[in-house]
Amino acid sequence: MKTRIKICGLTREADIDACVVAGVDAVGFVLYTKSPRCVTLQRAAELAQRLPPFVSPVLLFVNAASEDLANAGALMPHAIFQFHGDETPEQCNAATQSGRRPFLRAARIPLGDDAAPFDLVKYANTFSNARGLLLDAHVDGYGGGGKVFNWSLLPPSVNAHLVLSGGLTAANVGDGIVQIRPRCKSLAVDVSSGVEAVDADGLPRKGIKDAEKINQFVAAVRAADQQLAGSF
Repeated sequence: MKTRIKICGLTREADIDACVVAGVDAVGFVLYTKSPRCVTLQRAAELAQRLPPFVSPVLLFVNAASEDLANAGALMPHAIFQFHGDETPEQCNAATQSGRRPFLRAARIPLGDDAAPFDLVKYANTFSNARGLLLDAHVDGYGGGGKVFNWSLLPPSVNAHLVLSGGLTAANVGDGIVQIRPRCKSLAVDVSSGVEAVDADGLPRKGIKDAEKINQFVAAVRAADQQLAGSF
């Protein structure tokens, strides 16, 4: 089964075009004002106009007001919602018309081998209307902070579509796919900082993507898919 790919935190036309050329399945726009990758709803809609058919726009929210969610739904009716805050199942369902609009719910997985266990099976049941669960590292604030959690601590079987996130790069995404794909209904991957350009000091230019890193990431995902296909 093909691993779907989402590139998140886009802010520029050039990066939208690079994602399309590389063959990604979805692009994400951060609407959380405290994020350095934040764009306005109007800017997200403008960038999404560049997407061809079958490449999905995803809008990322953190504890957004119901009015903001309604405005986003009206302006971008075909966008997938992604909830990264403290949203309850009831709030997610209300914002997406009881799941009629597809949405993703982030699951914040604790860092460290000695961290408190996270009951992903229970979480999947709680958010059963979600189209998928996005697995990210639990750090201060919201978002994974580019950190990788211990994939081996996930349960052996989860009746849900999972989206692996958190510190992914072309160097490690293949290992993540091989480890987690057998544990769920289907697997997608979500990357942001791992495909960003860097400045003269080697620090990420948050919100500015690197086309070559995007291509390398997609190639690594496809290689992992081939590896898994050959194992069956």
